[in-house]
Amino acid sequence: MRFTLAVAAGLIFAGTAAVPASAAAPKGAYWRVETTFTTTHPRPVGSGYYLTERSVSTEWLSLKGKSWSGFRKLGAKPATAKDEAAWRADGSPTTWDYRTEGMKVRLSVKPDKGFVGPAKGQPDGFRLGQKYLTYQQLQSLPADTEALRKYLLADINAWIDWAAEEAKTTSPNSKKEDWLVNLDRYVAERAGELLYANPAPDKVRTAAYQVLKTTKGVSDLGRAKDPLGRSGRQLALPIPSSEGSVLKQQLLVDTEAMTLLAKYTDTKAGGKAMLGKSGVQTFRAGWTNDKPAVPGGS
Repeated sequence: MRFTLAVAAGLIFAGTAAVPASAAAPKGAYWRVETTFTTTHPRPVGSGYYLTERSVSTEWLSLKGKSWSGFRKLGAKPATAKDEAAWRADGSPTTWDYRTEGMKVRLSVKPDKGFVGPAKGQPDGFRLGQKYLTYQQLQSLPADTEALRKYLLADINAWIDWAAEEAKTTSPNSKKEDWLVNLDRYVAERAGELLYANPAPDKVRTAAYQVLKTTKGVSDLGRAKDPLGRSGRQLALPIPSSEGSVLKQQLLVDTEAMTLLAKYTDTKAGGKAMLGKSGVQTFRAGWTNDKPAVPGGS
């Protein structure tokens, strides 16, 4: 697979078919984002050992904003040396089956067939938060740090207004402050999206990184490497205010290409790790001329 590294409410979209002269020329037919997720399966198998699972999801976006998505399980293996010893003592099985909540769960050491197809249930366009932008609109985003922050804040606040009102239909005691307490978190997340999810111009990605690292509550943890051996700057996001669980996330950014390399998620409830919801995602984003196909994994 060759590609060039370019490294809920109120959804808005305005369409266009051609690339205006003012927009940067794309370097391929599709903007492709491959996300590989590695996590510990939430339930022990066999004699009581745990498995690490890997899966890959891929999205392709054409210049007109039409999208395709693919997914493939990449297989499971014992999570730790202790788990591997228990697995070997169990006869080194290659598949595991069990039922939970009336559903059958099947795990295998081998990748499955996967699937790919047109995305359904969403407008054409490049999604940024609660909006679907045209390619031209994406190229026209503010390249100044504070102007981009203002743009993102306006979109986030519009979403908060909607979400707070919508929540009252089922939870009358809900109030806008329930969302505003996490405003800095939302800004950091939105800025992070601009580093990989869409083909934003280089100057916009640079501004997005500045928004990210200067947002209140974001911590610079220094240089680090992701599971693929790629080096970047590791930033810890603000910890959201919530009841019953604690979500900690860190982003690893290539500060030369201004692209997101990895996201680390640590979710705990009652002080215990929530397996299956914690793990690491690695990203590969860039232009490609290759047509959508079942992801192969990396």
